[in-house]
This record gives sequence, structure tokens and C-alpha cells, in this order.
Amino acid sequence: MLGTRNAVANLAVKDLDRARDFYTGTLGLKEVDNEEDELIVLKSGDSTVNVYRSEHAGTNEATAVTWEVDDIEQEVETLKGKGVMFEHYDMPGLKVKGDLHVGEGMKIAWFKDPDGNILNIVEE
Repeated sequence: MLGTRNAVANLAVKDLDRARDFYTGTLGLKEVDNEEDELIVLKSGDSTVNVYRSEHAGTNEATAVTWEVDDIEQEVETLKGKGVMFEHYDMPGLKVKGDLHVGEGMKIAWFKDPDGNILNIVEE
């Protein structure tokens, strides 16, 4: 069954070159494959993320990808230094402290890619 198989995240974007710059340059993922102007495959730890061109890019209003990190404050500062802007949400059980949402034994920070896909990092 699927529980023993690796899963791959898929993100729709309008401009593949702009997305490539964001995901490789800003977030530090490594491009491992591509299908010319339609798809790039990125390595993130032991996972892969497919970023593909679509007219429906940016229509998802929910978190699309989460990365677990060891030091969220350092990650936030590093990403801010690269121009990433963080989102702030009113979430039950979480308090906003700067760019972090804190509570229930975890810290979370949300941000968007250039097409509006919602991404986050979490430290538990």
C-alpha cells in the first residue's frame, strides 16, 4: 500500500524561472531534474518537490508544504535576510510572537512563494 512509498509534493506556478530562483536560491533546495519549461524536480532532504507550470497557480488557500526544522528562529532570520515575508494568522491555540506562531508545544512560521503557494516551517 501507499504507506510504504515516498510521497512527492507538487506545486503549481505561473513562472517556472522565477520559481526556480525562489526554491533554489532563496530556500536552498537542489534542482535534480527538469522537463524544460514545464517542470522542475527539487530535492529537499530525502523528499522531492515537483514545481510545474499551471494556469491554476496560486489558487490553493491552504498550506502546501511544511518543513520541520531544528532552530526556527535561525531559519526565519535567514529567510528574512533573503527577502522572505512572513504571514500572520489568527489561529486558535497559537499566539503570534514576531513572525512565529507559538503554542501547543510547537513554533510555526508561514510564508508564500512568488505565486502565493503557502509554505511553512515548524519546530516541535
